[in-house]
Amino acid sequence: MQLDAKMLESRFVRLEPVTQAHREDLRTACNVDPTTWTDLYPFSMANEHFDPTWARLEGDVAAGRTIAFAVTVEGRCRGISCYLGIDAANSTVEIGGTYYHPDFRGGVVNPAAKRLMLGHAFASQARRVVFRVDAINLRSRAAVLKLGAVEEALLRQDRLTWTGRIRDTVIFSVLAHEWPAVRASLDARLAGFD
Repeated sequence: MQLDAKMLESRFVRLEPVTQAHREDLRTACNVDPTTWTDLYPFSMANEHFDPTWARLEGDVAAGRTIAFAVTVEGRCRGISCYLGIDAANSTVEIGGTYYHPDFRGGVVNPAAKRLMLGHAFASQARRVVFRVDAINLRSRAAVLKLGAVEEALLRQDRLTWTGRIRDTVIFSVLAHEWPAVRASLDARLAGFD
């Protein structure tokens, strides 16, 4: 598996490798919904937490642990989604760290962005793409299932969040041999937005 950071684009969204040019639009998007960061994420990018989290993200990108994409709609960064836990030797990668401005949730943006990211991962010879979702995040769990991923497991008391809450994590995946059917389903779903 040889994943690279490159622009991915469809008629609905453009995913651009995150740069300083996206920073302030992303900060604005993250500050719109501070409750989501408090309740559902293991880290925060809202308000005073943005700068240290951005610095950690830059470090992870520089170290090759993460490929971060600015999710751009109408020419502006409206959120972020990342390849995490890149394991080239085992041909596995996680898609996570996803956040969208509330105005861009529940429509075409997430399925379009994930279609691009899944397609790029499998074209880069991924064998397995993983999603890890907080068990209490029912909206994200439903969205991952709607993408066509298979729910595999619940990891109990898996992670300590930035607020001190201990989270349970639900694991989902898409395997390479499942990708053609998942791709066809996503393409049909996206065609409904034309």
